[in-house]
Amino acid sequence: MLKRKIYDDLIEWKNIRRNEKIRKCLLIKGARQVGKSFIVKEFGKREYSSFLCIDFFRNPELKYVFEGDLTSEEILKRITASVRDFRLVPGDTLIFLDEIQRCGNARTAIKFLAEDMRFDVISSGSLMGLTYGEDDDKEVEVPDSVPVGYESQITMYSLDFEEFLWAYGYNETAISVLRSYFEAGETVPESIHNKYESLFREYMVVGGMPEVVADFAVNKDFNRVERIQRDIIAEYRDDIAKHAKGKEKQYVRMCYDAVPKQLAKELKKFQYSSVEKGQTRRKYGGSVQWLKDSEIVNTCYNIREPYLPLMANAKEDQFKLYINDTGLLCCMYGYETKLAILNDTIRGNARGGIYENIISECLIKRGYTLYYYKPDSEHEIEFLIEKDGEVIPVEVKAGNNPTPSLNSYIEDFSPSYAYKLIGGRNGTIGAKITLPHYFVMFI
Repeated sequence: MLKRKIYDDLIEWKNIRRNEKIRKCLLIKGARQVGKSFIVKEFGKREYSSFLCIDFFRNPELKYVFEGDLTSEEILKRITASVRDFRLVPGDTLIFLDEIQRCGNARTAIKFLAEDMRFDVISSGSLMGLTYGEDDDKEVEVPDSVPVGYESQITMYSLDFEEFLWAYGYNETAISVLRSYFEAGETVPESIHNKYESLFREYMVVGGMPEVVADFAVNKDFNRVERIQRDIIAEYRDDIAKHAKGKEKQYVRMCYDAVPKQLAKELKKFQYSSVEKGQTRRKYGGSVQWLKDSEIVNTCYNIREPYLPLMANAKEDQFKLYINDTGLLCCMYGYETKLAILNDTIRGNARGGIYENIISECLIKRGYTLYYYKPDSEHEIEFLIEKDGEVIPVEVKAGNNPTPSLNSYIEDFSPSYAYKLIGGRNGTIGAKITLPHYFVMFI
């Protein structure tokens, strides 16, 4: 089993619900294939005496459990009548409602199930970020009532770089040694740096999708990686065809396919005209929003000025899109591009776009909301994050080029510190902290 950080979040939720009598169920959101169902099943089997998974995709007949009276007592009666081996262990039972978007009554029932402290409930499903009006899948059922106030929500992503290292067999001790260089500001020894920079490039190519990482950790076969990644991309495109509505099916697909092309050109914002010549937000704005809500892309908004809160300064019509998993992005580019990344021989604009994508992905997985700052045609800070009560700039270099934009930002806004992520080793000059790419996992 791949070790995942979200497991600790599930433990924390369980303990808070039990110890503080929090009457809320848990909803896990996230893109397809990031491991939501697997991790909940492992959690249920390990941490509870009694575990029940109701999968509305595999067992649609179990929708019957949520017909009629939706009190917890009646639901439990129908469960025991329908699921022969189920037993309720008060205070030590987990019910997992998987693909819950297929049973509107189950989503409505969350508010009643949350009140019953004899058991816990976790739900999950595909494309839960979409509003019900955005989803054209005929199997998706709109609930009579959304359980506002009775549901905590967390988002799950593919593996981050630290989880990737765990899958490779690197333990906490090894990673803590690396962390000590980051925290002390000491330069990483060259031999250690070369090893982790190489591993980070492998992470860029393999990505963090659990099925891909688990297979690669055993077989070390990039051809197998390619096949699995192509299957996942095909599933994403099938989702677009199934869930997007009407003409949006074609438009969403075109916008999704445009993202890697725009990254390869290092465009300063998403351009609708590159999807279709002469077109604007009026035609493709809804399609882009669908991609954002589906969580198969990450969004980074330009801001007017770099002051807290950044969301209040965001320009809604100026943004960049990044593919949610850089391994999938590299798969879209093809095998030769992967090889060039592994050998650190990739050149041109695509190089910068790929490194921006991996850093955006890593920052998102660290819990940051992404923004960028482009005050004029000559300067741009790739990412701004809110950290330690202020706005911190993060400039990304595929190699180790000069940073006139970051230097100008430091001079104009005097942040306590600023990050420059490069292909070399770490060091500090004034407020500018230079870090190797892989240190993003500690920011």
